Amino acid sequence: MRAMLLKLLNIVFFFSVLSQSLQASPQNLEFTFNGFYPPLTDISVQGISSVTPKGALKLTNITFIESGHAFYSKPIRFRDSPNDTVSSFSTTFVFAIHPIVQSLGADGMAFVIAPKFSLPTADPSQDLGLFNIINSGNDKHHVFAVEFDTVHDPFDPDDNHVGIDINSLKSVKTSPAGYWNENDQFNKLTLVSGKPMQVWVDYDGRTHQINVTMAPLRKEKPKIPLLSVVRDLSSLLLQDMFIGFSSATGSIIASEHFVLGWSFRVKGEAPLLAIWKLPKVEKTDWMAWFTHLLAALLIFGIFCTILLLVCSPICLVRCILRRRRKYAEVIEDWETEFAKNRMKFKDLYYATKGFKDNGLLGRGGFGSVYKGVMPKTQKEIAVKKVSNKSQQGLKEFVSEIASIGRMSHRNLVPLLGYCRRKDELLLVYDYMPKGSLDKYLHNSPEVALDWNQRIKIIKGVASALFFLHEEWEQVVIHRDIKSSNVLLDAEYNGRLGDFGLARLCGHGTDPETTNVAGTWGYLAPDHVRTGRATTATDVFAFGVLLLEVACGRLPIEVQDSVSGERVFLVDWVFQFWIDGNILGAKDPNLWYDYEVGEIEMVLKLGLLCSQSEPENIPTMRQVLHYLRGDVTLPNLSPSDLRGSERLLGIPEMGFSESSLSTGGSSITNSQLSGGR
Repeated sequence: MRAMLLKLLNIVFFFSVLSQSLQASPQNLEFTFNGFYPPLTDISVQGISSVTPKGALKLTNITFIESGHAFYSKPIRFRDSPNDTVSSFSTTFVFAIHPIVQSLGADGMAFVIAPKFSLPTADPSQDLGLFNIINSGNDKHHVFAVEFDTVHDPFDPDDNHVGIDINSLKSVKTSPAGYWNENDQFNKLTLVSGKPMQVWVDYDGRTHQINVTMAPLRKEKPKIPLLSVVRDLSSLLLQDMFIGFSSATGSIIASEHFVLGWSFRVKGEAPLLAIWKLPKVEKTDWMAWFTHLLAALLIFGIFCTILLLVCSPICLVRCILRRRRKYAEVIEDWETEFAKNRMKFKDLYYATKGFKDNGLLGRGGFGSVYKGVMPKTQKEIAVKKVSNKSQQGLKEFVSEIASIGRMSHRNLVPLLGYCRRKDELLLVYDYMPKGSLDKYLHNSPEVALDWNQRIKIIKGVASALFFLHEEWEQVVIHRDIKSSNVLLDAEYNGRLGDFGLARLCGHGTDPETTNVAGTWGYLAPDHVRTGRATTATDVFAFGVLLLEVACGRLPIEVQDSVSGERVFLVDWVFQFWIDGNILGAKDPNLWYDYEVGEIEMVLKLGLLCSQSEPENIPTMRQVLHYLRGDVTLPNLSPSDLRGSERLLGIPEMGFSESSLSTGGSSITNSQLSGGR
């Protein structure tokens, strides 16, 4: 009994070992599809692939930029064990490519061996649904393919070729599609002819030779392969792989790709296909398809036409109204007398290209300045946008602007006109190409002015102020003389600009002003105390400008960053004069290209103009005579001006920058520069 039990156990052990041995041995797998007829359980389709009712495997349809895959759903064992070499294998299949446009295909198909029968990262179009532009050429793919390409890529010989691909669409070997006949003559085949063709792919596991052969359907397999290359696939193919087909459509042209029959065998030649059993190519009736398409387009066109006829008037009216609102201007009856000074907002909008920041010349407390070119005349202009929500005094403002626009002097920036729109006032000036004076004096200028240029600029501004105060039909008090409002033309001539704060009055009278206006550092003490502006107010600011040009320093500079203590330029220069070294205050950027007497005269004249008592301040007529050398400056000493320090009494009276009323002006250290 015991002996029989041991014998039974030995038999069980033998069959167990035999079973394991059989499972470890390579599968001599083969299959044959003479058409793909239901029930079809061994074929897996993805993307736009499908099986037609008549038994053809249709890889793609007329959908653009899509891919289709069809794989045998069971894995194929290509080697006996993971460490063995790849076994021989053979396959044959019949395919056909039918393009929408005759003889123009997109984008080809391929026989594929891959680790999975799903290729989710692949792109359609020229990548044949195998790879994408990033991962093509990656050795980790383990993809072997035979491509039938109908698009000419840069690395392809033409748009009608066959290639052997290993992990990339850049084939290791290619050939024009065709076959060698019995007389060893090459016959070309057109892949997009729509005619069925048969392909054989054979791999010899011993010699590692890969052969690809093709021929028209019903012809015997040619003796000479179309492609032949020696390549060991042991490093490429895993033990178990999936086999199938991949295809894609293009972005402009599409093709239908069919597989009509397919057989495969490992360790042997692929079984013959029963040609008479294969389905016929089911070509799409493109004429009917185009007819339906044209009908749909016609209906769509009629609908769009009706919609356009209904909506066009509405859209046109809305566009007109929107355009009118965009360029709307406020023109009141009292402005008719200034019609010749008024400019159209639409012209200024186009001239400045919509007041974009790239055309911004400068920005200050009184507004922003933009460069522009008038569309019709191509004249360069500078447009200053001023926000003025208050209507109080608007009529007087426009009246004065219009009056100033009639002035003409070689040292004034011409005011060409104005425009009023909503809450904005726009002042239009000639464009000054060299910009404002302040950028040549401060902020480490790249281009420094020599003394001859500086004295010419000073004389020009003095001439302009003399014209405003005494030579024109009315007295014009500028009220904002400063270096950033002195513009330079192409020849570096000084021109006084920005009349936004200017006030007019008759000769022999002063304008009735109650608000302090101007820029801190240029303000006369009596103007700060009373708010009353006179011609002496302008002369005082001009005196500060003289010192600024001669010394290259700001009117106010911070002496101690910790305490915030500031030094006024007038006091600083005056101290040099007291110490007997007034030339020590000159700009260190001035070398020796100046006359000592002339620069000393300018420094003393600046102090004379910027004294605190207005009755002691000279007129612009006198200042101009001193600058031109017509009259010699009196032999002054510091004691002659002692006690006239302009700002020593202001803090005691409770004034500060923050408490001053500007009346819409710039009371701060405005750095607005650029032509205006």
